[in-house]
Amino acid sequence: MISTVALFWALCVVCVVNMARYFSSLRTLLCVLRDCDPLLYQYVDGGGFFTSHGQPSKQIRLVRYIFAQRYNEHHDPEFIRRCQRVRGQFVLTSSLCGLVVISLVAMAIWY
Repeated sequence: MISTVALFWALCVVCVVNMARYFSSLRTLLCVLRDCDPLLYQYVDGGGFFTSHGQPSKQIRLVRYIFAQRYNEHHDPEFIRRCQRVRGQFVLTSSLCGLVVISLVAMAIWY
Protein backbone atom coordinates (compact mmCIF):
# COMPACT_ATOMS: atom_id res chain seq x y z
CA MET A 1 0.00 0.00 0.00
CA ILE A 2 1.24 3.49 -0.84
CA SER A 3 1.88 5.85 2.03
CA THR A 4 -0.24 9.01 1.90
CA VAL A 5 2.67 11.08 3.20
CA ALA A 6 4.94 9.81 0.42
CA LEU A 7 2.21 10.52 -2.12
CA PHE A 8 1.83 14.05 -0.74
CA TRP A 9 5.57 14.75 -0.98
CA ALA A 10 5.65 13.37 -4.53
CA LEU A 11 2.83 15.76 -5.41
CA CYS A 12 4.78 18.63 -3.85
CA VAL A 13 7.87 17.75 -5.90
CA VAL A 14 5.82 17.65 -9.12
CA CYS A 15 4.33 21.04 -8.23
CA VAL A 16 7.75 22.60 -7.59
CA VAL A 17 9.14 21.20 -10.86
CA ASN A 18 6.19 22.64 -12.78
CA MET A 19 6.65 26.01 -11.05
CA ALA A 20 10.28 26.04 -12.17
CA ARG A 21 9.21 25.22 -15.74
CA TYR A 22 6.62 28.01 -15.61
CA PHE A 23 9.11 30.63 -14.42
CA SER A 24 11.64 29.51 -17.01
CA SER A 25 9.05 29.82 -19.77
CA LEU A 26 8.01 33.22 -18.47
CA ARG A 27 11.61 34.42 -18.55
CA THR A 28 11.94 33.17 -22.14
CA LEU A 29 8.69 34.91 -23.05
CA LEU A 30 10.06 38.19 -21.71
CA CYS A 31 13.22 37.79 -23.83
CA VAL A 32 11.11 37.19 -26.95
CA LEU A 33 8.87 40.11 -25.99
CA ARG A 34 11.86 42.45 -25.69
CA ASP A 35 12.77 41.74 -29.32
CA CYS A 36 9.33 41.65 -30.95
CA ASP A 37 7.39 44.33 -29.04
CA PRO A 38 9.53 46.74 -26.97
CA LEU A 39 6.56 48.92 -26.02
CA LEU A 40 4.67 46.01 -24.45
CA TYR A 41 7.93 44.91 -22.80
CA GLN A 42 8.17 48.29 -21.04
CA TYR A 43 4.44 48.26 -20.27
CA VAL A 44 4.78 45.03 -18.25
CA ASP A 45 8.13 46.07 -16.70
CA GLY A 46 10.08 43.37 -18.52
CA GLY A 47 13.49 44.52 -17.29
CA GLY A 48 12.50 44.52 -13.63
CA PHE A 49 10.08 41.62 -13.73
CA PHE A 50 12.17 39.16 -11.72
CA THR A 51 13.94 41.68 -9.51
CA SER A 52 13.17 42.66 -5.94
CA HIS A 53 12.19 46.16 -7.05
CA GLY A 54 9.76 44.92 -9.71
CA GLN A 55 6.33 46.51 -9.81
CA PRO A 56 3.59 43.98 -8.98
CA SER A 57 0.90 46.00 -10.75
CA LYS A 58 2.83 45.77 -14.01
CA GLN A 59 3.49 42.07 -13.46
CA ILE A 60 -0.24 41.50 -13.02
CA ARG A 61 -0.78 43.29 -16.35
CA LEU A 62 1.20 40.57 -18.09
CA VAL A 63 -0.76 37.85 -16.31
CA ARG A 64 -4.05 39.48 -17.36
CA TYR A 65 -2.74 39.94 -20.91
CA ILE A 66 -1.91 36.25 -21.17
CA PHE A 67 -4.97 34.96 -19.33
CA ALA A 68 -7.36 37.04 -21.48
CA GLN A 69 -5.56 35.71 -24.60
CA ARG A 70 -5.02 39.19 -26.01
CA TYR A 71 -1.80 37.91 -27.58
CA ASN A 72 -3.81 36.32 -30.42
CA GLU A 73 -3.83 39.66 -32.31
CA HIS A 74 -0.03 39.93 -32.17
CA HIS A 75 1.97 39.83 -35.39
CA ASP A 76 4.76 37.48 -34.24
CA PRO A 77 3.88 33.75 -34.28
CA GLU A 78 6.81 32.93 -31.96
CA PHE A 79 5.42 35.29 -29.34
CA ILE A 80 1.92 33.79 -29.69
CA ARG A 81 3.32 30.28 -29.27
CA ARG A 82 5.27 31.29 -26.16
CA CYS A 83 2.21 32.96 -24.65
CA GLN A 84 0.12 29.85 -25.24
CA ARG A 85 2.76 27.74 -23.56
CA VAL A 86 3.02 30.06 -20.55
CA ARG A 87 -0.77 30.16 -20.23
CA GLY A 88 -0.98 26.36 -20.26
CA GLN A 89 1.77 26.04 -17.69
CA PHE A 90 0.12 28.68 -15.50
CA VAL A 91 -3.16 26.76 -15.49
CA LEU A 92 -1.36 23.48 -14.77
CA THR A 93 0.74 24.95 -11.97
CA SER A 94 -2.25 26.69 -10.40
CA SER A 95 -4.20 23.43 -10.46
CA LEU A 96 -1.33 21.51 -8.90
CA CYS A 97 -0.88 24.12 -6.16
CA GLY A 98 -4.60 23.91 -5.40
CA LEU A 99 -4.35 20.14 -5.24
CA VAL A 100 -1.40 20.38 -2.83
CA VAL A 101 -3.40 22.69 -0.54
CA ILE A 102 -6.43 20.39 -0.65
CA SER A 103 -4.19 17.39 0.07
CA LEU A 104 -2.60 19.20 2.99
CA VAL A 105 -5.99 20.00 4.49
CA ALA A 106 -7.17 16.42 3.93
CA MET A 107 -4.05 15.05 5.62
CA ALA A 108 -4.51 17.44 8.56
CA ILE A 109 -8.08 16.21 9.01
CA TRP A 110 -7.14 12.57 8.43
CA TYR A 111 -4.30 12.44 10.96
